[in-house]
Amino acid sequence: MQSTERESMVFDVVIVGAGPAGLSAAIRLKQLDPHLEVCVLEKGSEVGSHILSGAVLDPVGLNALIPNWNELGAPVSNPVLEDRFFILGEGGMLRVPNWPMPPLMSNHGNHIVSMANVCRWLAEQAEMLEVDIFAGMSCSELVFGKNGEVAGVVAGEFGRQADGTPGPSHEPGIEVLGKYVLLCEGARGSLSKQVISRFELDRGSDVPKFGLGMKEIWEIRPENHRKGRVVHTSGWPLGRNAGGGSFIYHMEDNQVSIGFVVHLNYRNPHLYPYMEFQRFKHHPMIARLLEGGKRVAYGARAITEGGWQSIPKMVFPGGALVGCSAGLVNVPRIKGNHNAMLSGIAAAEAAQTAIAEGRSADELGEYEDVVRNGQIGKDLKRVRNVKPLWSKWGLTASMALGCFDMWIANLTGWNPLGTLSHGPNDAQSTGKASMHPPIEYPRPDGILSFDRITNVSYSGTNHEEGQPCHLHLLDPDVPIRVNLPEFDEPAQRYCPAGVYEVLPGEGGSSPRFQINAQNCVHCKTCDIKDPAGNIEWRTPQGGEGPNYPNM
Repeated sequence: MQSTERESMVFDVVIVGAGPAGLSAAIRLKQLDPHLEVCVLEKGSEVGSHILSGAVLDPVGLNALIPNWNELGAPVSNPVLEDRFFILGEGGMLRVPNWPMPPLMSNHGNHIVSMANVCRWLAEQAEMLEVDIFAGMSCSELVFGKNGEVAGVVAGEFGRQADGTPGPSHEPGIEVLGKYVLLCEGARGSLSKQVISRFELDRGSDVPKFGLGMKEIWEIRPENHRKGRVVHTSGWPLGRNAGGGSFIYHMEDNQVSIGFVVHLNYRNPHLYPYMEFQRFKHHPMIARLLEGGKRVAYGARAITEGGWQSIPKMVFPGGALVGCSAGLVNVPRIKGNHNAMLSGIAAAEAAQTAIAEGRSADELGEYEDVVRNGQIGKDLKRVRNVKPLWSKWGLTASMALGCFDMWIANLTGWNPLGTLSHGPNDAQSTGKASMHPPIEYPRPDGILSFDRITNVSYSGTNHEEGQPCHLHLLDPDVPIRVNLPEFDEPAQRYCPAGVYEVLPGEGGSSPRFQINAQNCVHCKTCDIKDPAGNIEWRTPQGGEGPNYPNM
């Protein structure tokens, strides 16, 4: 369907993604100029349905955006009261004291929250300012102006059949146009990826790096619950197989948020991140906490981990990358929501100034300057070597040298280790199956640990099966011809939702690769980790995917 056959809507600023970055940008724009026409397009069925985060929120961004958030009833009411860090062995643990940690690692003054609920509240604040929020509107294409600038997006296309042709109920979508387009899609956003490639925004930056974060919410026995407690662990079960660790946040109402992060630069293709998470819950410390409880929700999401050196150029003709679309997560703090909000504010201020000056469709260089030279840059620069140290030399070196580097940077603003590079990207880091031992995983017991398909049912995930598969293979033969013999087809394992299977062929024929797209929780891991770079994650119809209630 040609773009000339689509209807169009015109706004001053178009924002893609109703996460903390996008909603902060929308609110700040209307605070600065109530007459601006601002819209937010969200692919989830409602605001918050695709938001998954730990989360311990540093309120610095919320304070800057809505200083009286407490009076207005923001769902931010569980301050951190206790901060613990453990290194786990298979049967025991070692508590690391808090005093050697740089001050930036302290969670004093932060809050345990559901970011899904925070975003729902932010959406209410935005709508009171007359921001137009359209949920269930996937943005499937970019619209370019006559000079090659980004002029808008195509949103709300429905009804294509499995072969890509328009079906009887096809709706071609609408061109949503703006003077500026802010891409706030989160990690590995599909439009952000296109923009980075088209304008070569990553030409001067290091490779992007990612982790896979998996999370369950449990209701536990009251005697095991400690409201306001924050626990982080590293070590077992990952050991030397991969970087990563866990978080356990004691929420309200006897609930705990328990999560597990695996850095996606692991080498052994036999590694099974989801089963590492399930095995982790059988550690005696975790099993005691969860005993007698029940799991009530599950989800997974890629996390940007490249940090300072991996941030691409954030502006392009007609718009900007905001929040995790630009990769603004502070890895050792396991926090990105505060920077997402601060970047949304900065992008809004730059766009409003430009529009007031009569500009449009150019580069918002002011935004880039604020991010790199302001609070966000300071936050990310001083921790920039922790991730590459961990990737190259493991946990012990990252804790010792990384802590030293962070301490000096915290005190002086100078990193004695300079800026270390990340090395190959996560796909290229995957080793050949023949060079690595298989890993045996215990079968889930259905009490503490669960199979993937059962857990996906706790994510509320749903996709219309008659639409084109949104998990696109650039070459359909690669999974069986290349990935299976060389890497034992790791898609069978790295996907936390059981989307990919290698099934035996019938009558002695070759195995076949099956994609169960309806299971997809939109984590984007396959777009990142496939060793051949053969899987491209595209947006399905709006309103589909997970429906997270309290993540």
